[in-house]
Order: sequence, then structure tokens, then C-alpha cells
Amino acid sequence: MKYSIIFLMLFTLFVSEGLHASGVRIKDVANLRGVRTNQLRGYGLVVGLNGTGDSALEFTSKSMKRMLDKMGMKLDGNEVSSQNVAAVIVTATLPPFSRAGNKLDVTVNSVGDASSLKGGTLIQTPLRAADKNVYAVAQGGMLASAGHLTVAKIPNGAMVERDMDAEFSHRKMYRFTLNNPDLTTAARMAKTINMDLGGKYATAVDPGTIDFIVPFAYEGKGVELLSIIESLKIYPDQKAKVIVNEKTGTVVIGENVKIDKVAISHGDITVNVGGAPPARGRGPASKSSGKQEVVHVLEGDQGRVNVGELVQSLNRMGVKPKDLIVILQNIKASGALQGDLEIL
Repeated sequence: MKYSIIFLMLFTLFVSEGLHASGVRIKDVANLRGVRTNQLRGYGLVVGLNGTGDSALEFTSKSMKRMLDKMGMKLDGNEVSSQNVAAVIVTATLPPFSRAGNKLDVTVNSVGDASSLKGGTLIQTPLRAADKNVYAVAQGGMLASAGHLTVAKIPNGAMVERDMDAEFSHRKMYRFTLNNPDLTTAARMAKTINMDLGGKYATAVDPGTIDFIVPFAYEGKGVELLSIIESLKIYPDQKAKVIVNEKTGTVVIGENVKIDKVAISHGDITVNVGGAPPARGRGPASKSSGKQEVVHVLEGDQGRVNVGELVQSLNRMGVKPKDLIVILQNIKASGALQGDLEIL
């Protein structure tokens, strides 16, 4: 198996200047605190199954009796049994700023021993969040997957029952959290916001948090203010990292990963990074010395070598995935790899 350097790395190497010229929008690297989805769940019953529902399970029988009692159907006995009914857990995701009347997609999962939910109808089921409050109600016919009949979907199967975050635009302060916390990125983001607003309004609290106070001119206009801020462009920084996936043969290399001068011998392979060239010219090279394969990667800028050059040289020689991982691990252990190494 040969290792392939992921396209993202090549794109970064060849057009990095264009990326730095344009920057990245704040909305693509950070999230506004409180603006998030919420998970909803509920317990309900699916009816109308063609004999593929639960067998005589106690919780399904009690649920059926309780449902029929609420509908005015008083039954004798403690249990009601029918294989046309199945007990299910219903889940949905509530988007931020949802309003009463909005529709949600729901997923229905069997919790009993039903063999199939195909053709069934979910009876009205309240959906609660972690605070135990009901935010939506689900009901409707289901679409079961052909390969997994005990899980089904109901597109637009739930209706939101209450509004969310009605006072959002009147806040006095907002908080952004970075998707990838980093000291440099946080400082750059705060500086960019302050420069655009013309004052000391934003502060980097920690590597992942930026707070900013609403300027007087934007009081009560939170939506307008945030639309301006999230469109501002910054230059995110990232930690140097190499990720190797042994199964797929993929190497993901960060832009700033470098290797100092080092020489490593592994089996029939000798890796010489930043040493004397075996031939005229600059750049990666390799040669065979009897049974010994020698890989030479010459110095780049500031006496360091890009990891991509080393991987490409080893790749051309047909080095096995296991050997490449060992070589990179040894280079990291020697202190010559300037960055993190992650093996998947």
C-alpha cells in the first residue's frame, strides 16, 4: 500500500498565499454561545403494524392500557396485548431560534422486540429536552429503512410548541467560542473585532472564548451587530500536526510541520534528513546501496525539511505503512519532528 498525502495539504502548499489574502470568516471558525441545537426525546407507541409489533411485553401492555384509559376506553385487567403495537423512543433535534409551528424531522426507534415498524403510525408523543419541558409533539406515518426495519423516519413529523430565545437581540454582551481553541486565533479575533468597531469592545478570555460588549450605537440591534461581526475575516492559526491512517494509507500534514536534521536506520532503510546530498541539486532523493535503501531529504528553508517531502520520498520507494509509522514515530521521539504525530 502506498501512502497518499491528502489534497488539503497540497492545496495549502501551493495556494497558501491566496488563502491568507482572503482570510476566513468568523462565523466559520467560531460559534455564538447559546446559539445551538437541543436534543429532544420522548416515549410513545406505534400502531397499525401487521403483526410485527411487540410480543406480550409488560411495559408495552401498560402503555397501551394507559393510552386507552386517557381516550375514555376503560378496560378490565392490568394488561392489554397486541402484536400490532410497538413501544418506541422518538428523537429529534431542535434548531436554535425555533418558533411555535415550525416542523421537525423525527427518528423512531423500537425498544421492544418488534421485528418491523414498516407501515406503522406514531401516536401523538410529547418530546422533551434535558430540562424536562415539552418543546415539540410528534405524530404521523413512518418510513422504515429497507435494511433496518426497527428504525424509521417521519419527515416533518413533529411540530414545535414554544418559541426559543425571544430576547436575543437585546443582550448587552455576547460570547463567541472557537471551534478549535488557540491562543493566537483568539487574540487575532478580538483585535479584528475591536478594529472594525473602533473601540475596546472584544476581549479574548481564554484560547477558546472571546467576549464582547455591545456598543451604545447597537443597543437593541443584536442581529445587525452580529451579522457584521460574523462576516469579518481573520487568519486562524493551527498547531503543527501529522495524522497517519494505517488502514487507508492517508497522511494528513499540517502546513507548519517541519523536520530538523536527523538520520534514522530502520531495517533496510536509512533516512537522512538535512544531510549531505547524494547527487547534485536540491530536493528529495533516494538511492540503493546494495540491499540498503537510503533516503536523502535535503534542507529547505531555515535548515528544516517539510514532512511532505519525506513522505513522498518514502512513498516512491514503496515503503510499507507499518514502516512509515515506525519511522515517523522515531523521528518524533528524537525531537526532530516539530509538531504532533497522531496515528489512527
